[in-house]
Amino acid sequence: MSTVFESLQRDPALQSLPLLVADGPQRTVAWRDGEPVSAARFLAHVEAVAAQLPPAASGVNLCEDRYAFLVAFCAIALRGQTNLLPPSRAPQAVAEVMATHPGCYAVGERALDPAPPHYRHLPSLLEPPQATALGELPMIPAEQVVAIAYTSGSTGVPKGNAKTWRSFTASNHGNLRMLHAAVGTGFNVVATVPPQHMYGLEMSVLLPLLDDVGVHAGRPFFPADVAAALAEVPAPRLLVITPVHLRALIESAVMLPPVAGLLSATAPMPLELAQLAEARYGAPLLEVFGSTETCVFASRRTSADEPWTLYDGAELHPQPDGTQVLAPQLDQPMTLADIVTLHDGGRRFRLCGRHADMLEIAGKRASLGDLTRRLQAIPGVKDGIVLQLDGGEGLGVQRIAALAVAPGLDEDAILDALRRAVDPVFLPRRLKLVDALPRNETGKLPRAALLAMLDARD
Repeated sequence: MSTVFESLQRDPALQSLPLLVADGPQRTVAWRDGEPVSAARFLAHVEAVAAQLPPAASGVNLCEDRYAFLVAFCAIALRGQTNLLPPSRAPQAVAEVMATHPGCYAVGERALDPAPPHYRHLPSLLEPPQATALGELPMIPAEQVVAIAYTSGSTGVPKGNAKTWRSFTASNHGNLRMLHAAVGTGFNVVATVPPQHMYGLEMSVLLPLLDDVGVHAGRPFFPADVAAALAEVPAPRLLVITPVHLRALIESAVMLPPVAGLLSATAPMPLELAQLAEARYGAPLLEVFGSTETCVFASRRTSADEPWTLYDGAELHPQPDGTQVLAPQLDQPMTLADIVTLHDGGRRFRLCGRHADMLEIAGKRASLGDLTRRLQAIPGVKDGIVLQLDGGEGLGVQRIAALAVAPGLDEDAILDALRRAVDPVFLPRRLKLVDALPRNETGKLPRAALLAMLDARD
């Protein structure tokens, strides 16, 4: 249990909170090249980097190495500044974020060419400062905005969401309670998702800062790399992954070291995939539910439960256009576009889709999420998505299109199979076969990229 959050509960007026939880100098914060990085050494790194940062209100954290990200994240916060976390490290995405924060700088562990304006190349982290003593742990003002995280753009233009250290401490508590119950304490994390993404930030940055958790410094992508990373940390191990990465891992047949649990987010986890993963790896597969706006506020074990269970202190209130969320990490209620039904006195809920995903044609209703699931379930379809196009036809009828990755199938075969699974009024008017969908680092599909792919000439 998070002693930091317990202190906050006892005294909500606390002005500052610890940047790092550590009972002693040798507590392992991270693993690099199979070697542990102690709390004392980590803080020595943070202080060394913080001393070299320029005076500014904020800095764009572009570090890819997870340990470098951790160091930069804490160094920026220690200077009283804000970590800017763009939706991707693509130059245009970075430039757009920097343009909205005049005077900011960027920091990363790699020498970039071209580099963003005011780019600071981190000093080498390969030779850590020799530190064996743990002085007074640094404190961060509870209401300091330590990060502005941007949405992925999967439903439109990326939007920034400010996060205080108090809100991160509160959200981390819910994740820890869930993980402690499922995999125990003192575990080590290997994550395939980038630390800039809210899911990656919560599960591979906040966990090692605010609990006895160590995190692998890398971001393994290929199945063999995932296995190698897991082998470099001791048990118990938690694999933080996405449905796309998990499917690739299972299809590769690469053997993994024993894991205590698997954790997934960013996209719905198919029940069949969850069951297959648990049978293959002998560990529970857990899903968490949240958003960049709210952080995580619910979880479930997919193979056993369709409904989601809310974290302590979280409440949902269905609205005509979505669902209002109340949670300990939120200063005020937040309304999401997700449509839910409540169960068990409001402590559990079923997800029915997103308000913007709901379709009504000829008096019949369906959701884009369910149509996508049925497309992906067609034998031979490796990946796919159904989306609603901008504008509409006469009488307000929505136009539906689909993209599919299906080697060996043609459009007619896919439409015939889909016709057997959905009402004909919801068949895509356009279906395009592609080699791969434009998924980003977390497996999400930015809408702009999908529309560009539909419009591209073959």
